Amino acid sequence: MEPNTINSPKKSNRSTIIIIVLLIINIVQGVKIYLDSGEKAQLTTEKINTEQDLASTMQRLNDVKAELDQKIADIQKLGGNIADLEKAKAEVEKELRRSTQRSAKAVKELKDRLDGYEQLLKLKDEEIEKLKSVNKELFTENKTLKNKQNKLSDSINVLSKNKEELAGKVAIASQLKAENISVKAVNSKGKERESPFKNRQLQKIKVEFNLAENKVAPIEGKKILIRVIDENGQVIFDVAKGSGTFLLNGKEEFYTAAQEILFDNTKQRLIFFYEKGTEYAEGNYTVEIFTDSYKIGSVSFTVK
Repeated sequence: MEPNTINSPKKSNRSTIIIIVLLIINIVQGVKIYLDSGEKAQLTTEKINTEQDLASTMQRLNDVKAELDQKIADIQKLGGNIADLEKAKAEVEKELRRSTQRSAKAVKELKDRLDGYEQLLKLKDEEIEKLKSVNKELFTENKTLKNKQNKLSDSINVLSKNKEELAGKVAIASQLKAENISVKAVNSKGKERESPFKNRQLQKIKVEFNLAENKVAPIEGKKILIRVIDENGQVIFDVAKGSGTFLLNGKEEFYTAAQEILFDNTKQRLIFFYEKGTEYAEGNYTVEIFTDSYKIGSVSFTVK
């Protein structure tokens, strides 16, 4: 009976130790499970926070891109330098094209860059205001200069118009005038008769006049023309006898006879003889005198 009594306490101690070990293992496993679940929950929370932070940052990034586009357009319109804005825009577009899966560290770095972009935009607001002020001053100066140029142009136009008007007046004032005009019939014996004429008395016609004094007219060469016109408006001419054409009111017309003279403002006397070679039809005739395509006098005669 004694051996059995001795083994019983040993068995009891071993069982107690086993129970204690099992309890410790359970406790450790429980602690590990708790810690694992806590860490997993923390990681899940951090991931959610990172995704939310990234979404918010990406929205800010899109807003910054829109502001960059606007600032680039404004400064370019005002004539400013947009190189730094173009560079920032390229960086923003590159970030927007990247994957949306980023670590918390990468999101923080992106947010830091965003702060820099937003600071750049604030600086550009100040630059835009300065450019607007400069452009306003330039616009005012240009407007003032333009007004001066317009006034100068108006003055030049007025002067030019006055000059043209004066030139026109001088041209009119300098026109020659025939005075003391007479037309006579000359027969074969050289005898002269006053109008009306008979054909037997009319071998030649003689047109005589002097050029009136004109202190405005320059001393220069002149071509003096006469036109003998019948009552039907037809000009009597013969190219073989010195007749020709000239421009009158932009149209080519015939003249009967011509002389080239030096106008010397001495009331010089001019005489034209014209021999028709055939009889004149009965009727009324007009002799017109021209120089430089304008009429300086006229006289009439009648053939019976």
